[in-house]
Amino acid sequence: MCPHILRYITTAVVISKRRRDGIKELIKVLQQESYKDPITEFVESLYVNFDFDEAQAKLKECKTVIENDFFIVGCLEEFTENARLIISEIFCRIHQRIEIDMLADNLNMEPAEAEKWVVNMIRLAHLDAKIDSKNGYVVMGGTSVPVYQKLIDKTKDLHLKANSCCQKIDKKLTLGI
Repeated sequence: MCPHILRYITTAVVISKRRRDGIKELIKVLQQESYKDPITEFVESLYVNFDFDEAQAKLKECKTVIENDFFIVGCLEEFTENARLIISEIFCRIHQRIEIDMLADNLNMEPAEAEKWVVNMIRLAHLDAKIDSKNGYVVMGGTSVPVYQKLIDKTKDLHLKANSCCQKIDKKLTLGI
């Protein structure tokens, strides 16, 4: 594959409404390839490094790159909106409580505009969050399952499957197959 095509694939994934479908595959490809530009580095800074400051810097560079690229110049506004949405969605999933003023600074918005943005993001991303307008915070829901419980759930039937495999092997050995 031509490495510069990664710019267009990355742009398509960022502006896609079903980005979750392609982001894992895109990240694998981006990590394997040596091609780098602000658009691919933006995605890597968010999904691989979780570096929000770098992502903001790359987003500013992305604007220049997209403005100068004939094939994706028409996607600039949509790319910027979705990129902001991705940044804030990942940021909200990582943190429990976020100051709206700080989020506004990170998204280069006014606090009132950022609050509207957060309301829209919560609705679109189906996040469990509440906005405390009085104190200027977004409070994320804390209903996540503990890691040890996830491990128990995933390995719950492991011993039954192992016993079943052992019985099948014993049966085949006794039958001489």
